[in-house]
Amino acid sequence: MAKLKEVLVVEGKDDTKRIAQAVEADTFETNGSAVNKAMLEQIKKLQATRGVIVLTDPDFNGERIRRLISDAVPDAKHAFITKKQGVPTNAGGSLGVEHADPTVIRTALTRLSGGASQYEPVIFQHDLLAARLVGQPESRKRREQLGVLLNLGYVNGKQLLKRLQLFQVSRADFDQAVAQLK
Repeated sequence: MAKLKEVLVVEGKDDTKRIAQAVEADTFETNGSAVNKAMLEQIKKLQATRGVIVLTDPDFNGERIRRLISDAVPDAKHAFITKKQGVPTNAGGSLGVEHADPTVIRTALTRLSGGASQYEPVIFQHDLLAARLVGQPESRKRREQLGVLLNLGYVNGKQLLKRLQLFQVSRADFDQAVAQLK
């Protein structure tokens, strides 16, 4: 694989080390959840010059970082790994990109989401209710499955619609993924 044109935005040095085992790419480290205005300005500049791909941990802090970057840089691309793919092999380690197999990282980078353009939403709150993705006892499990199928990462019920629209999920892709849910 040739060196990625885009810069990968990751949380830390261990993520950068793992990325280097998977692909040739430059990384920008957020130093965990310490994202500030200056850092977001740097990411905006990187987006304007090379493009960025956000690859954060599949946990609360990773999703928070992803949200902050998405709000500041709406045309950033996103790559996701699942919680299962980021589990450490040793007990006591924290969940993260640094534990993902290089093959998982390469696959995530081939399944990018995001990027801004003119977009008319095609999925609405009533669709989420009809698909039992919100408001039902099994909704959380269904959202987790949907996140894997559509490469969206995990989101809670309040963020699901925003994430579907942010990543411009088509009606056909949404309907197909919902049909696969258990």
